[in-house]
Formats: sequence, C-alpha cells, structure tokens
Amino acid sequence: QVQLVESGGGLVQAGGSLRLSCAASGFIFSIDLMGWYRQAPGKQREFVAVTERGGGSKYADSVKGRFTVSRDNANNIVYLQMNMLKPGDTAVYYCNLIQNLKEYWGQGTQVTVSS
Repeated sequence: QVQLVESGGGLVQAGGSLRLSCAASGFIFSIDLMGWYRQAPGKQREFVAVTERGGGSKYADSVKGRFTVSRDNANNIVYLQMNMLKPGDTAVYYCNLIQNLKEYWGQGTQVTVSS
C-alpha cells in the first residue's frame, strides 16, 4: 500500500505564491507518474501537473507559466510551486501517484486565493 500526505496549502492574496508538498510512503518501488489534481467547489476534479518517470512534466493550460512541478526521487516527494495565483486557483489540491497500474490519492490540501 502507498500513502500520500500533502502539506503547504493555505490562504494567499491574488498574485501571491504557495508551495505544496506531497510525501509518498509505503510500498514504493517504481513510480510511473506523480503529480497534482484540484477540485473547486461544485466542479469536477481536474488535472493540474504531473512528473513522469523519465523526468518530464506536463501541465494544464490554465497553469502553464505560473506553476512548476518537481520531484525529489530520493525521498519520493513531489512539489508544486504556484506563483501568480488567481482566485480561480482556489480549490482542494490532491496529490496523485500511479505505480504498476495502481492509482493512489492524498487527502487533499485547501488552497484559497483572495482577490
């Protein structure tokens, strides 16, 4: 089993920055994908950013140029640096990990951006 624990959420003004962290523990042997999704009130969960096993990364169009995803492979931690935050970024952010065709989710961390 794999456990994911997020941290770093909070309240920030528009234009500000936050960094989210997600630490994976448990039976980890070969992470395929590790990244972030978010869910705003009344909306479906949506993809934000992901790191790939080969070192690449992908982003949703809505966050390109503002968010940066990175991974510490030695410690199985993924980060999401969020800059130039907008009120539309307000959501619960979930860490996501895929390993050996199995998918795992964190409990989520709230990010609120005030205008």
